[in-house]
Amino acid sequence: MMTPLYAAYKKVPLVLQIVIGLVIGTLLALFCPEQTSFIKGFGDLFVKALKSVAPLLVLVLVTSAIAAHQKEGSSQLWKLMIIYFVSTFLAAVTAVGASFLFPVSVTLTGTAGEGAAVAGSISAVLYNIVINAVDNPVNALINANYISILVWAAALGYMFRNAKESTKAVLEDLASVVTAIVRIVIRLAPLGVMGLVYNSIVSQGGIDGLLGYASLIYVLVAVMAISALVINPAIVFIITRKNPFPLVFKCLAESAYYAFFTRSSAANIPVNMALCDRMKVPRSMSSISIPLGATVNMAGAAITISVLTLSAVASLNGGVLNIDIWTAILLCFMASLCACGAGGIAGGSLMLIPLACSLFWIGNDVAMQMVAVGMIIGVIQDSCETALNSSSDALFTIALSQKNLPPEGAGNAAS
Repeated sequence: MMTPLYAAYKKVPLVLQIVIGLVIGTLLALFCPEQTSFIKGFGDLFVKALKSVAPLLVLVLVTSAIAAHQKEGSSQLWKLMIIYFVSTFLAAVTAVGASFLFPVSVTLTGTAGEGAAVAGSISAVLYNIVINAVDNPVNALINANYISILVWAAALGYMFRNAKESTKAVLEDLASVVTAIVRIVIRLAPLGVMGLVYNSIVSQGGIDGLLGYASLIYVLVAVMAISALVINPAIVFIITRKNPFPLVFKCLAESAYYAFFTRSSAANIPVNMALCDRMKVPRSMSSISIPLGATVNMAGAAITISVLTLSAVASLNGGVLNIDIWTAILLCFMASLCACGAGGIAGGSLMLIPLACSLFWIGNDVAMQMVAVGMIIGVIQDSCETALNSSSDALFTIALSQKNLPPEGAGNAAS
């Protein structure tokens, strides 16, 4: 009896299933708030499954891809890295500009985030990146240290380039198996979204609990929309010299939507890989650029860090931003650099806010309150941030790949 039921379940598009889960979670939170432990468990299970498989996925995908990668494709990856940083920096500039035009202040009371790890300076962040890069590989997998995972994957992949073809085939099979496991986890997204939305609403005392931060949410979402619909298309146009919007909307529809609900760039890697396959992107490129983008292409994180930091400044100065242009530019660079270390997991950018706040001599107690604010609005902020980050990974990879196709090939890929 389960076979026909499961077959009918698979016929329903995953996007529609996620929407249904979102609606059910909202209704349960409004009418059955006392069932917290049971319904919340679905969300916790889903997040735990994502966090457990994502580090392994990045390790095997990058290792396998570099092992099979041809030297002539290396220049493309360097170009993509430059594109990733430029888009992240422009997103930070836009966020700072929007914060000056529409300064947002929030009520700061009490303390928050006791015991959280906070970086004290930009040099401390660089030091931690170097130290984390040489972490024990087993420990890196356990703690989802993506910087170390990327380093080990790159080292292993480079050494495997001289291995036998049969060994490389085993690596490819392993990557395919882990990818298939992630697809199974993603099929649980409707139940996971139901639990996550339920817990977010109940923990804030209802939908009204989220409305107090509406102005902050408006600025964040508006800047992310500008990044997705103005900055990214402009970059794609410069790359391809063609109308960028068909490709932009395709990536938003087929990548951003899933990332919005999973809230994990790393967990959205299989979705982006499948999209790149349909758009005729060579696996030798996408299997490296997509996992790499899930770690370092963080325009949404740069926006979050910039807006929440300047919101803290405004909150302490009666709603006024009294900082000079050079400090604002420094914040853009700092936010861009810090965003690269945010990691492809839910809420990864929030713990870097205290570092940016230190630029304005804002104490740790106030900075951690802004982290708490970020957690409160995370149901919207983090979802939009991840959607922007992850869809940009696929967008820039496809755009750079299409640039090198013959005219008729590029036309077919864009159709």
